[in-house]
Amino acid sequence: MATEQRPFHLVVFGASGFTGQFVTEEVAREQVARDRSSPLPWAVAGRSREKLQRVLEKAALKLGRPTLPSEVGVIICDITNPASLDEMAKQATVVLNCVGPYRFYGEPVVKACVENGTSCIDICGEPEFLELMYLKYHEKAAEKGVYIIGSSGFDSIPADLGVIYTRNQMNGTLTAVESFLTVHSGPEGLCIHDGTWKSAIYGFGARSNLRKLRSASNLKPVPLIGTKLKKRWPVSYCRELNTYSIPFLGSDMSVVKRTQRYLYEVLEESPVQYAAYITVGGITSVIKLMFAGLFFLFFVRFGIGRHLLIKFPWLFSFGYFSKQGPTQKQMDSSSFTLTFFGQGYKQGLSTDKLKPNIRICTQVKGPEAGYVTTPIAMVQAAMTLLNDVSDLPKAGGVFTPGAAFSKTKLIDRLGQHGIEFSVISSSEV
Repeated sequence: MATEQRPFHLVVFGASGFTGQFVTEEVAREQVARDRSSPLPWAVAGRSREKLQRVLEKAALKLGRPTLPSEVGVIICDITNPASLDEMAKQATVVLNCVGPYRFYGEPVVKACVENGTSCIDICGEPEFLELMYLKYHEKAAEKGVYIIGSSGFDSIPADLGVIYTRNQMNGTLTAVESFLTVHSGPEGLCIHDGTWKSAIYGFGARSNLRKLRSASNLKPVPLIGTKLKKRWPVSYCRELNTYSIPFLGSDMSVVKRTQRYLYEVLEESPVQYAAYITVGGITSVIKLMFAGLFFLFFVRFGIGRHLLIKFPWLFSFGYFSKQGPTQKQMDSSSFTLTFFGQGYKQGLSTDKLKPNIRICTQVKGPEAGYVTTPIAMVQAAMTLLNDVSDLPKAGGVFTPGAAFSKTKLIDRLGQHGIEFSVISSSEV
C-alpha cells in the first residue's frame, strides 16, 4: 500500500461517536509508541468539526498531550454524501470505520474505499452486513489490491485468532474447538452502550434476510475432519470451568467459519469445527437470562416491539445496556477471558474413524471488551495492515481477521498491548 502518496496513514471515521472516541485515543497512543521508528500521520473524520475538535481535546487532556489537536488532521464528511466519502478515502491509506449500525451506514464507506484504492477496517458484529460485503465487493477489492477487513474489534478478533493460535500450538491436527467467554466486572457492574443493543435488535429482527443471503450464496460445505463436534444444550454445564453456559449469539461463529473456509479453500489447510458459548454463572443467573432472552425474542419480532426495545434499553436488558454507556470506573474494573477447548489427532494419525487423541486448552485474556479491547484490536489490525504487507494475502479482497492476519504478527502486537494469548494445558488422551 502506497502510504507515501496519501497525506494520512490512518483516518478514524466516526471519531466523535461513542466507540470512535476511544479508537481516537488509541491511535493517539500508537502515534507516540516507543518502538515507532517513523511518523504516523493520521486524521479524524465526521460531520461536525466542533465535535471532532472536542474529541481531540478530550484525548489530549486524558493523555497529557496538549499539542495533540494540532497534530491531527480533521476531515469533514457525511455518510449521506458519497462525494465527501470519496474525498476522505483519497486521503487515507487505511480508514478505521466506527460508524454503525453497519447494516445502515457501512456500505457507502466500503464502496468509497474500494473505488478509491483505500483499505478499510471496521468493528462490525453484524453477520448479514459482513457476509453481504464479501459477496458484493470481494472481487472489486481484489482488483484494486485493497483490504476490506470486518469484525476487527472484540467481535471477532479474540475468537478468530484464538482458534488459529490454538491450531498453531497443537502438536498435531486440530479438528474442533469450543470457546467459552467469561466477562469479569467490578463492584459497579457491567454496562454497554446502546449502539451495540440496536445492532442486535436489527440483526435478530432480520434473521430471515441472513438465511436468504446464505442460501443465495450457494457455497459448498467445508469438509468435516475427525469426529463431529456435538452441539450443547441451550443451557449446559461446563465442568472444566465450573459454570453454566449458553450459546454466544455474537458474530464469532459466522466469522470463524468464514475464516476456516478461506484457510481450507485458498491455503489448503485443514478446517476446524467451531462452537461459541458464554458463561453465565449459577442457576439464578440462568433463570434471569432466560426471562430476558424470552422478552427480547418476543419483542424483536414486531415493529412496535423493536421500537420499545430501542427506546428503553436499560429496562429490557436488565441494566446491561444504556444510552450513556459504561463509566470509566466500570471500564477500568472489567475484563474478559476467552477459553478454548480444542481436540484433534496426533501427527500422522488418521482422522477417519478414531476418536480424537489430543486435547488442548488455550486462553485469550484482555481488558474491558467493548471500549478498551475493541480499540486496541482495531488499531493493531490497522498497524498490521501498514507494516506486515508481505505477510497479508497476496491479492486484496474482503476478509475476516483470521483470513487476513493468520500469517502476520498481529497476535504478538496484541500481546504487547494487553490482549494475551496463552496455552493453559495440552495432553494426549
